[in-house]
Amino acid sequence: MKQSILVLCTGNSCRSQMAEGFLRSFDAELEVFSAGTIPASEVHPLAVQVMREKGIDLSGSHPKSVEQFLSKPFDYVVTVCDGAKESCPLFTGNVKHRVHIGFDDPATATGSSDEVLAVFRRVRDEIETRFGKFYRETIRGEKS
Repeated sequence: MKQSILVLCTGNSCRSQMAEGFLRSFDAELEVFSAGTIPASEVHPLAVQVMREKGIDLSGSHPKSVEQFLSKPFDYVVTVCDGAKESCPLFTGNVKHRVHIGFDDPATATGSSDEVLAVFRRVRDEIETRFGKFYRETIRGEKS
């Protein structure tokens, strides 16, 4: 039976999109979605760029509202907000397991274009590492 996962944040333009992309790349059998409580107008172009560097194409993705998923049951809902700087959205639908894996929001990075790009790459790499561990240990049940 397919595991269903919803990755949730505020804007659904960076972190949740990247996490969705990585989870899909880890296992094509997973049913993975991402959404936001206040969806942005587009996936952040730098998120698309840094994921392309990892061979994951987000160019056809678009931010979605959590509202469209409230009637769908999920095995896992994972929030990715940075708890210290933002309030995490709450999913009120049917979910078996709630998990929080927080990350800085790269969309708020400031500095030169190279410095901002470095933040996007750092957050991308953190998402890959931590969601890889979540996938192996929680979804697959492997011992580390």
